[in-house]
Amino acid sequence: MKALILVGGFGTRLRPLTLSRPKPLVEFGNKPMLLHQIEALAKVGVRHIVLAVSYRAEMLEQEMKIEADRLGIQISISHEKEPLGTAGPLALARDILCQDTDPFFVLNSDIICDFPFRDMIQFHQKHGKQGTIVVTKVEEPSKYGVVVYSAETGQIDSFVEKPQEFVSNKINAGMYIFSPEMLNRIQLRPTSIEKEVFPVMADEGHLYAMDLKGFWMDVGQPKDFLTGMCMYLTNLHEKSPESLYQGPGVVGNVLVDPTAKIGNSCRIGPNVTIGPNVIIEDGACVKRSTLLRGAVIKSHAWLSSCIVGWNSQVGQWVRMENVTVLGEDVMVKDELYINGGRILPHKAISASVPEPQIIM
Repeated sequence: MKALILVGGFGTRLRPLTLSRPKPLVEFGNKPMLLHQIEALAKVGVRHIVLAVSYRAEMLEQEMKIEADRLGIQISISHEKEPLGTAGPLALARDILCQDTDPFFVLNSDIICDFPFRDMIQFHQKHGKQGTIVVTKVEEPSKYGVVVYSAETGQIDSFVEKPQEFVSNKINAGMYIFSPEMLNRIQLRPTSIEKEVFPVMADEGHLYAMDLKGFWMDVGQPKDFLTGMCMYLTNLHEKSPESLYQGPGVVGNVLVDPTAKIGNSCRIGPNVTIGPNVIIEDGACVKRSTLLRGAVIKSHAWLSSCIVGWNSQVGQWVRMENVTVLGEDVMVKDELYINGGRILPHKAISASVPEPQIIM
């Protein structure tokens, strides 16, 4: 089987992290976001994955070649000269996707969940039509486009954009499986699969919805990245608790790379991910945060709801909170307060940031 992952654009919503690395390579749960999807696809027998890329393809190609060799699969880069939306990339990769009659997967690259690929294959084969989309339940449907479909069969009736009255609380989860003939609907031009292709398929009775069990999050912006991390760690606790860290001062679900060093009298957790070669000095408190490779948290610093970028340093007695994001190689001097700051790479911060703002 084959899969196409829409890797796409500039990752502006996840800045300042994406100023250093393409979004799919930003580590989520201590491995590149994209790798969660690739490993799950390989597990159900997908042997050829196409990455539809329009930005910084070189770094992606380099890192993914190593993963392809490790997993024994083929990863191809489909490079868009101009952004082709969410449907155009399928037409660009048509030759690969149509090599046989097997259905193929299409995914958005910044979603995290318990990927239900085996269930998707079975559901798709059972209804026998051209397309299946996975849907997930949300609390506030008025913020999204919702999917209206038959609870018995899954056949999709319509899509309603940001409904003001309740029609459904199920939204498109950004995971699809299609039969190859579906590609005849798409031309090689910028096209939205959600707005231009799906409504026509639904009208013709060719599109079905499958309910997603378990957690789901689009982790393409810092606030959601941290929420998704909490869900992911809860899921790890249920499915493979042995992968979580146990140690003095640890509270709740904490994921720690074996090369990280944690000092004495620290309080770590709940919901913390600590990457390779991170150093946390004595007496620090870290909760609901991700610390990326090489970050240093000095003694008695206090962090809540933060993402600390690669090789950044947080000084002694610093307090950071409210979705503060440090880009790569940022230095926060001692005894400062950062409230919701987004700090671009290679900066030294020597004054407090009491109100949320971008520091350039």
